Amino acid sequence: MIILIVEDNREISDMLSAFLTDNGYQVECAYDGREAAESMRNKEYTLILMDLMLPYRSGSDLIRELRTHSNVPVICLSAKSGMETRLEVLRMGADDYILKPFDLNEVLVRIEVVLRRSHAKTEKDSGGKQLTFKNLVLDVEGKTAFIGGKPLPLTAKELAILQLLLEYPNKTFSKANIYEAIWQEPYYYEDNTLNVHMSNLRNKLKKADNGEEYIDTVWGIGYRLSEHL
Repeated sequence: MIILIVEDNREISDMLSAFLTDNGYQVECAYDGREAAESMRNKEYTLILMDLMLPYRSGSDLIRELRTHSNVPVICLSAKSGMETRLEVLRMGADDYILKPFDLNEVLVRIEVVLRRSHAKTEKDSGGKQLTFKNLVLDVEGKTAFIGGKPLPLTAKELAILQLLLEYPNKTFSKANIYEAIWQEPYYYEDNTLNVHMSNLRNKLKKADNGEEYIDTVWGIGYRLSEHL
């Protein structure tokens, strides 16, 4: 669940990185075409923000190479306003084109739209199982979660806990139930591991959905999905 920013202007890159981080995304940066090509070969990203004018290799070349092995969504950032340039970039495989200078909130909305569209296409192509609750969608096969169409960055254990609760929406789980199902180990009363993971998961859900509660604590028993729909 990581966005790669490919931008040689450090000021623009830092601005985008800080803004997207504040909005719940994990971010990595590359500052030239060679560095970006290496990053894209060695790691999978949720989405790439790609400047077209880069040192060593152009953004256009990078998109062409990327499309030989990956369908990761790409949004181009460019000061080139010509229609021919925009159409050419979209034809070679970019998913959207944002003209510089840009508004940060527009970038955020464009990212959300492209990710929503990409997620819907992936789900249609794979026929994968989805679990939903309130504004949350969990793609079981893709091992990804979204709230309001926006990716929710979760660890593997947090995702597994969430899937367990969503698969049994009317069940109240004891701490031992959850721990032994996820960790595949006996649960010891003083073990604080589950509490930490559960607290992190609940905080991420609340932050992503304006304070909405997704998991309730049932005192003396354990946890269940929130009854307040």
